[in-house]
Amino acid sequence: MTLALLHTSPVHVPVFDALRDAGHPGLALCHLVREDLLTRAGESGPDAVSGDIRDLLASAVADGARAVLCTCSTIGAVAESQSAALGVPVLRVDRPMAAAAVARDRVVVLAAITSTLAPTLALLAEEAGDRSVDVRTVVVDGAWARFEAGDRDGFLDLVAAAADAVTECDVIVLAQASMAGAVTRTATRIPVLSSPRPGLAAAAAATR
Repeated sequence: MTLALLHTSPVHVPVFDALRDAGHPGLALCHLVREDLLTRAGESGPDAVSGDIRDLLASAVADGARAVLCTCSTIGAVAESQSAALGVPVLRVDRPMAAAAVARDRVVVLAAITSTLAPTLALLAEEAGDRSVDVRTVVVDGAWARFEAGDRDGFLDLVAAAADAVTECDVIVLAQASMAGAVTRTATRIPVLSSPRPGLAAAAAATR
């Protein structure tokens, strides 16, 4: 059983390998890393990279992938929309997290880059359905510059500090998979949700 993972940063590869080893032994992962997809989606919108995503995922399926997991929130919806054409499940990593978040009444979304906000808000609204949920957003100043510079600790510390500064909400959502490491650095008593672990679990189930 092979699961293909579409990443827009190489930092995700060891994270998902470790999660696989811990919870899904025997699951083969094929990592597809395309940093340019996030750059272009940020400049021209996610639909601008739909053709490239379709071709990339079609190649992975032809090579034996039984399912695909997109770990980038910005292009997740575009990747997910390819499922019918490809004939295999294509999942976005943040959907299980979003479903858990909208079970609460007040949600704060933390993002390190603005291009993630619209897709994440759309996903939360989709998962909420008719349920009324108050959603606020916070872009963590300076975090993305730290990420791009390769300063992982500085990036995660800024995200954790932003989470600790949140008040008057029931749950905090870390919009990007790259932010997951901040969970263990927070002091807040508000639940902080990240996407990699539940996202991989859903994809592993789809692969089976």
